Amino acid sequence: MRGHRPEVEFDVEIDGWPDGTDWAGLADRVAGAAAEVEPTLGNPRLSASLLFTSDGEVHALNREWRGKDKPTNVLSFPMLERGELEALAPHGPPEMLGDLALAYETCTREAEEKGVMLADHAAHLIVHGLLHLAGHDHVDSDEQAEAMEALEIEALAKLGIADPYGDRN
Repeated sequence: MRGHRPEVEFDVEIDGWPDGTDWAGLADRVAGAAAEVEPTLGNPRLSASLLFTSDGEVHALNREWRGKDKPTNVLSFPMLERGELEALAPHGPPEMLGDLALAYETCTREAEEKGVMLADHAAHLIVHGLLHLAGHDHVDSDEQAEAMEALEIEALAKLGIADPYGDRN
């Protein structure tokens, strides 16, 4: 729904990402596009934290919470199960959907490798993270991965961002 506040209201913290890009504004636009393709993200009660930070911070979070001793591009920490999210009434107190963290150095390297702008790659990773927070995954089956990628492609198209999986045939 255009013309009102973003569907998922982000609490954005920026630590170590470059000035000159409205990262919080990007996140709000991405939330709107994600809600258009994943209706559960359109619940006006939802909020999430979004941390734009360094590889070092994401590495520490990944080690502490996921047992993986390495940085990654985006981490998602859902606070609602898929069924809870689907059953959430549109009226009532705010509900925390979860937390996302994006690693600057990894995101920058990946954007350069893909030949895309950092903001477009960050938008893709925010969509990806939001879909994880909404209960989607891509690790159990090819069908699951293809369904999640299709939602990502559709949301990004709404933002005028090309298919990030276009090199896969």
